[in-house]
Order: sequence, then C-alpha cells, then structure tokens
Amino acid sequence: MPEFIKSAKRPEDFPESSSEIIFIGKSNVGKSSLINALYGKSTAYVGKTPGKTKMLNFFSLGEGRSFADAPGYGYAKRSDQELIDFGDLMEGYFNGRKALKLAILILDVRHVPTKDDMDMYEYLKEKEIPFIVVFNKTDKLSGNELFKQKKLFRSLFPEDFTSFYVSAYRKQGTEELKEYLDSRY
Repeated sequence: MPEFIKSAKRPEDFPESSSEIIFIGKSNVGKSSLINALYGKSTAYVGKTPGKTKMLNFFSLGEGRSFADAPGYGYAKRSDQELIDFGDLMEGYFNGRKALKLAILILDVRHVPTKDDMDMYEYLKEKEIPFIVVFNKTDKLSGNELFKQKKLFRSLFPEDFTSFYVSAYRKQGTEELKEYLDSRY
C-alpha cells in the first residue's frame, strides 16, 4: 500500500523521488477511483463533487518510486486565479520534474475527448513526456458501444501509443495496467 508523502502547491514543495508517474485527467474522469483500484481502497480521496483535489498529492511506492495525483482539469468550477495557479503548478511539474518517468492520461471512454483532454494529449507529445492513455469507465458501455468508442479513439489518436481500457469501479483491466506499471516504473 502506498504511503502518502505530502501535498504541494508549488514546485519548491515537491518531494524527492528517483522514479515517478503522474495521474492526470479532467475532473470526474475517475482518476482517484483508478488510483484506489491500483494501489488500495483508500489511497486517494474520492469526493462526491468533482474537483476536490487542488494540489499535487505525492505517494511513495517504496524504493525511491512514487506517484503524483494531479488536480483534475476542465469540469470543476474554478476561479480565474485557481486556473492560473493550476497552470503554474503543472507547468512547474512537467518542466522541472527529473524523476518523472510516465504520465498516465485518463479519459472517460463514454465521451469524445474534450478540448482540454486534447490539449493535454498534445502537450505531452510536444514536451516529449512519455505517456499512456487509460480509457476508464468501460463498465458503463455495452460491448457494441465500447467497440464503437475504440474505433472513434483510433481515428482521433492515429499515433501509436500504449493504451488500456479499464473499469476502476469493477477493477476490469486494472490488473494488466498495474503489471505494466510495476514492470517498468
């Protein structure tokens, strides 16, 4: 079970790490639920209202390995100052975090990616940050609907990258994702 290290509002507050992954995605995508499915039931706080995470939360996995849980983007109501602070926090993280080995971009499999989702995808590519895409909430779709969504995503994301289709709620596909993460990071 991961151990909570600290929450950080500014890059100078980031803890030491030698190998780190970060979970990113819009508010209400099931980011905290996915973290809990991978690492233990009450690792990340799951709120009833999207957008409760406002700082980067760091967790130790032992042996110098850690992960960061980023605030969600896009859906939750935020003040202009909170949006500026979020941008500064994430820019500071992505530009200066030498320990970062992988970003996990989480998307809701039921919906067409938002502009914010596509901007994050393009940002990761532009900055040459290694990433995978996790399509969450597969339990909400029938087999035929999931097939159609996969076809849609292949057209929206023609580049070759690693992706996983999971249900954090039912823990479908999470074991394969965890094995992938554990074997590389």
